[in-house]
Amino acid sequence: MINRSDISVSIIALGCSKNLVDAECMSTKLREAGYKISDSSDDSEVVIINTCGFIEAAKKEGIDAILRAGDLKYGFNGSRKLKHIIVTGCLSQRYPDDILAQMPEVDIVLGTSDYGRIVEAVDSLYSGSEDYAKKYDCTPGGMSHLMSDRDISTSGYAWLKIGEGCIHRCAFCAIPNIRGKFTSRPMEEIIDEASHIASKGFKEIVLTAQDTTNYGIEMYGKRMLPELLGRLSKIDGIEAIRVLYGYMDGIDEELLTVMKNNPKVVHYLDIPIQHGCDKILKSMRRRDTVDIITNKLNMIREQIPDIILRTTVLVGFPGETEEDFEELLSNLKKWKFDRLGCFAYSPEEDTPAFDMPDQVDEDVKKERVKRVYEAQYPISEASSQKRVGSEVTVTIDSVADDGIFYVGRSYGEAPDDDPVIYVAASDGELEIGGRYRVKIVETRDSFDMTGVSL
Repeated sequence: MINRSDISVSIIALGCSKNLVDAECMSTKLREAGYKISDSSDDSEVVIINTCGFIEAAKKEGIDAILRAGDLKYGFNGSRKLKHIIVTGCLSQRYPDDILAQMPEVDIVLGTSDYGRIVEAVDSLYSGSEDYAKKYDCTPGGMSHLMSDRDISTSGYAWLKIGEGCIHRCAFCAIPNIRGKFTSRPMEEIIDEASHIASKGFKEIVLTAQDTTNYGIEMYGKRMLPELLGRLSKIDGIEAIRVLYGYMDGIDEELLTVMKNNPKVVHYLDIPIQHGCDKILKSMRRRDTVDIITNKLNMIREQIPDIILRTTVLVGFPGETEEDFEELLSNLKKWKFDRLGCFAYSPEEDTPAFDMPDQVDEDVKKERVKRVYEAQYPISEASSQKRVGSEVTVTIDSVADDGIFYVGRSYGEAPDDDPVIYVAASDGELEIGGRYRVKIVETRDSFDMTGVSL
């Protein structure tokens, strides 16, 4: 008989917001089963590492985390409390056999459809038999593990997953192999979870999926994000709804009308365009063209003039010439995204681009990443400067390390990747998770801003 209350388990969540939601669901299931949840792997008998495996840097981060846990397990740091390591998520979905063969410190691997079996997996480690399953099903994707009432690890806001997998088949991307085909989560489940989130005092929810703008298209036969936003906005307690990771083909007049007229839907979109040269976009198997991107951006800004737009671009894709790259830079200067992330192409097994000819030299990739950020810097700086003197509603996420300022975000700052607003309280203490009117008084070199509560 397993005495679960004597066993401490910690979870390390790597990668994206979707991975964090999966980790939060596993933590909740283990806690409800009676296991003790620890904040530190140093103080745990079992550590679960929920990995990312999207690009080379993410794979390295996951491997490094496993190796560090192995040091704890084998007592290389002087302690041997850690007994078992379970690896879940994208890396274990892609390479389950390699992990088990090359990393003997790992006891069990679970794929992206196996999160719901986490209690079963931990139980098996204490069954008294060494004949437990080391590898679970590892079928791509799945949402059966998602919970309407889960333990939320973020402060100030909560992520809300509305879909899994991807409808697109970009030449560079392994996500469809890892997470499966795009599947929307039933709307009633999303509404139920949002109601639970609101009941816990969270005022801001962030909708996440690999492609939020195509939500509902395979389940309901049409894009249902506008209707979902309308229903979410009716939940008492929810004051801000943010949409992340959209695609140009899913942004239409109906969605923009809802964003424009619904005061709870923040004027912010994250639209990964990946490139700004038609030749490379076609080679990447993207549906967009430079004209489509230009026209959509014009439409968005015409409908919602104060919108903040973020994008991601990928440089060094096979066949990208200096001329192609210069076209990307030229268009980025025209498009003027407020925020931008840039990555160097990473060859990923089992993707069409892996064996493409004309692979770009690594040093050239690094240099192009640098040049993208150099071109973007004045654009982001001007975007931040433009907001000095404005009054915005800020969600307070935490207290700054200096203990003087609070750290928060307005409609123009998404969690994790964007700048923050440092808020000085003009009268009394501010509540974590609370939303306050703030006047922005200055910007910093990092594009972070400073404001004073009103």
